[in-house]
Amino acid sequence: FDAANVGIVTGDTKENTGAPILVGTTEILRNQLYDAMHSGRNLNCDLVILDESHFLGDQDRGVVWEEIMIYLPVRINMLLLSATIGNSEEIAAWLASIRGKPCRVVREEERPVPLFPIFLHPSGRLMPLLEENRLFRKIEAFVGQKRHGSPERGLPPFGEMLDVLERYRLLPAIFFLKSRSECDAALGMCAPLAVQPADDALTPCLETLLERFPYLRNHRQLHALRTARVAAHHGGQLPAWKFLVETMMKRGILRTIFATSTIAAGVNFPARTIVLMNSDLFNGHEFSPLSGTAFHQMAGRAGRRGKDRVGFMLAVPGRFMDLIHIRKLLSRKPEAIMSRIRNDFSMVLNLLLSQAPEDIREIFAKSLAAYQQERHGKRIDGPGQEGTDLWNDFLRHLRLLRQEGFVGPDDRLTENGIWASNLRLDQPLLIAECLRRGVLPAGDEKLLAAVIAPFVYDGDQEMVVIRKELPSRLIRAYDRVARTLSPLMGRLKGAGFAVPPLFLWPAAVIHGWASGGEWDWIVRKAGIADGDMAMLVMRTADNLRQIMSLRETHPQTAALAAAAREAILREPVTFE
Repeated sequence: FDAANVGIVTGDTKENTGAPILVGTTEILRNQLYDAMHSGRNLNCDLVILDESHFLGDQDRGVVWEEIMIYLPVRINMLLLSATIGNSEEIAAWLASIRGKPCRVVREEERPVPLFPIFLHPSGRLMPLLEENRLFRKIEAFVGQKRHGSPERGLPPFGEMLDVLERYRLLPAIFFLKSRSECDAALGMCAPLAVQPADDALTPCLETLLERFPYLRNHRQLHALRTARVAAHHGGQLPAWKFLVETMMKRGILRTIFATSTIAAGVNFPARTIVLMNSDLFNGHEFSPLSGTAFHQMAGRAGRRGKDRVGFMLAVPGRFMDLIHIRKLLSRKPEAIMSRIRNDFSMVLNLLLSQAPEDIREIFAKSLAAYQQERHGKRIDGPGQEGTDLWNDFLRHLRLLRQEGFVGPDDRLTENGIWASNLRLDQPLLIAECLRRGVLPAGDEKLLAAVIAPFVYDGDQEMVVIRKELPSRLIRAYDRVARTLSPLMGRLKGAGFAVPPLFLWPAAVIHGWASGGEWDWIVRKAGIADGDMAMLVMRTADNLRQIMSLRETHPQTAALAAAAREAILREPVTFE
């Protein structure tokens, strides 16, 4: 489309925003819709394309996608793209019902590169996985024998498996493994190549990338990438390292990558072969059998369009591999998407900016949740709502907002409620309470970044922090915030709202980084992965960006938040 015609809008990047084609995140579009509803302005847009639209069913992010579909003015057309929506006709019927115009499903079920499933026998032999839609007879016999055998222990011989795949020209490959630690450990089992290929493209490509990211020259996995042409890719790694691996895989320089399932969605680099070591998947809470949707996302990486006439899915036997389940998945369609919409305080505050409660009730009546509840004859609730519908749950949020002075008796936002609505983040009430009570640090951007960090950590891992080793000003700032918020957190819990603990360790980690600390030392001392540290920094920066939006009501804190973002957004967290 030419660079002049394309711009980008994300939380941290804004380039060429007047271009006729803008690429952005769903959260940015949702926030633009909030602002348009509040101001009464038209959104300067004629078409919205939602790529990977199966995220409508994602437990964490699905609510944002559904909000966009509900709020988007009818005059603006929508194009939804996905390879894994099992109930596309139902989604189309819902959209047609709330938008008053036809919604058509364009279906293409033929893969551009056909998929051929194969099986790696422990003897090293490759064989077809299926014959006439049943397991290949030798595999059926193997499955019968294994039911009476003892489970294998330890990691599989990845190096030997790579040799087999190379012999039959099945590389490059993506191995999907259970955990980050398995991905990292697999690298050590791959022997260096005895002879480098004559048309070696690795060195110039790698050197160009390392000149761009010099801090990766000491990366502990660089040796395996150089000598064996293998790499690991998972959420525990630095953004720049993942970018380097993705670039080299796209250029066909790597033989294989060992990845967790997160690579299946949202990262575009296919391989000739995908390798499944397990028939289950960790969903964030527990291991459960692979769903049709997750399987199709993984299988979608097999076969490079324009390079391969066929893509391969290799099933490898092991303790966690159910070959009968894999056989069923090959013909199973993706699961139906169910509504994930739910209330949170940020949504309620932003709806009350422009809508009366009864108008909000009508908005909820347009939700996919309401449509599916009526169609299926049962209640469809968002995660954590436990039997309440959207409206009753909204009223519960509204009562607490009234009680805390963010909403007045007339159900309109108070002055505090209006500026708090700009805090479009996970814990808007807690941060708003800090601002109301004047307990956020003043005059020290490092301390401000530090005390915001505990609000963004949503895990349950408490790391040991020796308080007397930390700067006294950090302890005082953290304790002041925790002490001030204790009564509000108690009232939130009493009203049935989940309130994550405010751990000290994220504050200590971010303070060390904001103060100019050395990345490797901080990560090692904290005992966290590079990628987790980078995510903590990025989420803290996003919360600080939301505080920056309060320039009119809290100018000094907003300015300090901008300085705090600059202090933490540097290499290796960010890169051009």
